[in-house]
Amino acid sequence: MYEIPENHLAGWVHILGKHLLYAEYAEIGGLIVDKTFRRQGIGFQLMKKSEQWARENDYHEIRLRSGDERKEAHKFYKHIGYTNIKAQQSFALKLA
Repeated sequence: MYEIPENHLAGWVHILGKHLLYAEYAEIGGLIVDKTFRRQGIGFQLMKKSEQWARENDYHEIRLRSGDERKEAHKFYKHIGYTNIKAQQSFALKLA
């Protein structure tokens, strides 16, 4: 969480550990920066804190997912060193 004066929430990040049969890694579950505070380094700071948490908890990789339409977010992730590792489709089945 990133707060500015007057207790305004400028942004937050959710990171969690994943323990799968084939891999263990940290995953960014969400990263949000209020539109009025974007391009001020807040997202970068939140991601750096996430990386610190992952290292402190013995994870050697961080992964995240980002919708195809989020082009600006993709530029941001690439700019801070993340690599796109795959393209994928997402499927769902509605259960009655």
